[in-house]
Amino acid sequence: MDWDLTGYFADFAAYEAFVGELETDCKNLLTSLGSVPPLSPLSEGTWAGAIERYEAILARFSHASSYVGCLAAAEAQEERHQQAEARISRAGAELSKLSLEFVRALRGVDDEVFEAFVAKPNVATARAAVERWRREGAHTMAPELEALAADLGNDGIHAWGRLYNRLSADLAFTMTWPGGREEKLPAAQRRSLMANPDRAVRKAAFEGGNAAWSGVADVCGAALNHIAGTRIALDARRKRPSAIHGALEQAAISEATLDAMMAAVQGGASAARKVLALKAKAMGRSTIAWFDLEAPFEVGDAEAPIPWSEACDRVSRSFHRASPELGAYFDHCVSRRWVDFTPRAGKRPGAFCTSSEITDETRIFMTYQGTAGDVSTLAHEAGHAFHAEAMRGIRPLARQYPMTLAESASTFGELLLADGLRKEGVLDDVTRARMLGESLGDAVAFLLDIPVRYTFERAFYEERKRGEVSVARISELMGMAQRRILGGVLEPSGEDTLFWASKLHFFLTDISFYNFPYTFGFLLSRALFQRYLEEGTSFMPKWVAFLRETGQAEAHVVAARTLGEDLESEAFWRRAIASLEPDLAELEALAPKVFRAAAPKSERGATTT
Repeated sequence: MDWDLTGYFADFAAYEAFVGELETDCKNLLTSLGSVPPLSPLSEGTWAGAIERYEAILARFSHASSYVGCLAAAEAQEERHQQAEARISRAGAELSKLSLEFVRALRGVDDEVFEAFVAKPNVATARAAVERWRREGAHTMAPELEALAADLGNDGIHAWGRLYNRLSADLAFTMTWPGGREEKLPAAQRRSLMANPDRAVRKAAFEGGNAAWSGVADVCGAALNHIAGTRIALDARRKRPSAIHGALEQAAISEATLDAMMAAVQGGASAARKVLALKAKAMGRSTIAWFDLEAPFEVGDAEAPIPWSEACDRVSRSFHRASPELGAYFDHCVSRRWVDFTPRAGKRPGAFCTSSEITDETRIFMTYQGTAGDVSTLAHEAGHAFHAEAMRGIRPLARQYPMTLAESASTFGELLLADGLRKEGVLDDVTRARMLGESLGDAVAFLLDIPVRYTFERAFYEERKRGEVSVARISELMGMAQRRILGGVLEPSGEDTLFWASKLHFFLTDISFYNFPYTFGFLLSRALFQRYLEEGTSFMPKWVAFLRETGQAEAHVVAARTLGEDLESEAFWRRAIASLEPDLAELEALAPKVFRAAAPKSERGATTT
C-alpha cells in the first residue's frame, strides 16, 4: 500500500482489541437502554446521557470502519481483511439497534416534551439528528422487528454487497491493445482506459471489460435483485410511500428540492448533448458510443502521462491560490502519506475518501494512471478530505452530513483546480480547449450519465416490486435509460447494457439511489463557484461555514442559512446549468482551430500501448 495507516492502529492486533472493546460497550449500552421508558420529563436526563454515550461509540466505529475500509480496498484479496469487513458490518448492525432505541424513545412524543428535551445544553447541538430519529419513528417497524432486520442484514443485504465487492476486486479482463497485443488487467484499471484519447483503446477496454462482466452477470443480477428486494420488503413494512423516500431522508433533501433540480436538469440536458455532439465532431464522427463519454476531446497531439508529483503540485497550487488553509491541508495529506494511488492487482475499482472521528485523519484511495481526469479525481477526493477537516471539533452527531452536500465539497475542489490552472499564465488554444473539454465533460457526466443511473434505478425498482428481474431485462432497462437520456447523439447500438453490473454504486447497501447526489453536488458547486468568481477569496470563509453546518439540517436549510440561496427553486438550478454556456461557446469557437476532424490514430493503423 502507498498510504501509512499507523495513525489508526499500530498493527492489526491493536485494531482487533479496539473492536472487541467497541462491541462490548455497544452491547452494554443497548442492554441498559432496553429498560428505559420512552422520552418524558422523568427520563429525559437518562436519554440525554445515552446520546453522549452513543456518540462516543459512533466515533469509535467511524475510526474502526475507516481503517478496515482502507485495508479491504487496497488489499482486497487478503482473507483477514474480508473477515474484518464482515465483523465491522456486524458491529454496524448493533449500532443500528442503538439508533433504533432513540427512535423508540421519540416515537409519538408530543411537541412540548420534545422541545424541552432538545433545549438541553448537551442535546441542542445534536438537534438535527434527534429530529431525524423522531421522523424515522413514523417509518419504523416494532423494535423487535427492526432488531431482527439489523441482524439478518449482515448475512443478507450487506452480504450481497460484500459478495459484489469481492467479485469486482478479483475480476480481470483481457485488454487487446491496438496492434494485437493482449494483456490481463484488473477491472479497476478499465475506467482510466475508457478515458484514453485513442478510441480504439477505449473500445477495446469496453469490449474486453464487458466480456468479463458478462461472465459474472448472473451473480451480479442476483445481488442486485436481492439488495433491492430486501429494501422493497422493508419499505413496505415501514410504510414508506416510495422507493425514493428513504433516499431523500438519507440525502437530507426535501422532495421539492429534488423535483426542482431534476426539472432543471431535464430542461438543460440539451447543453450536455451539444457537448457530446462537439466531441463526436472532434473524433470525425456524427454520434458517440457510451464508451466515448469520458473520452477527452481530440485536441492537438496526445498528452504525455502526468507524473504523480506533478499531479500533486497542480492541485496544491490551485488550492493555495483560492485558500491558503485549503492548500496547506492538501499538502499535509500528501506529506503524511494519506493517499493510496498506484495501479496494481488486488485493488478495488473506484476512488473514495474516508476519515476517522477519533483522530480527525483522512485517507484518499484512487488508482492514478497519469491522465488529466485522474488529477481531477485527486482534487475531488481532496475536497472530501477538507470537508472532514472543516468539521473538526464538531460533535459526532452533527458531523453526519448527507451525500448531497458531501459531493458539493468535492466537486468544488475540481472547479478550483481548473480555475487555478487557467490563472497560472497565458494558455494557448490547445491547452485552453483541453481544459474546457474536461470541464464540459463533467457536465456530460452529471447532466446525462448520472440521470441515466437515476432513471434506470427508478425503473428497476418499479419492476422489482412485481418480482425478480432477469439479467436480460435489467440490461434492457439500462439500454433504454441511456437511449432516452442521450437521445440522438448516441450512435445506434452504442449503449452499454452491462453498465449496471460494472458500476459499484448500484450495489452499495448502506445507501440507495447513490446517483442524484452527484448531480446535486455538481450543480450546487457550480452555483457556489460563481459566487467565488464574483466575490473572490472573501467567499471562502462562507464556503467553510457552509461545510461546517452540512450535518446540522436539511440541505435547503443549510444553504439558506449560510449562503442565502433557495434550493427548492428551479430557478436556482437553471442558473447553475446556465453557467456552462460561456464555456461551451468558447470551446465551439476554438473547435476549428484545434480539433482534428479525423479518425483517431489507431484507426489509421498506428499502434498504441
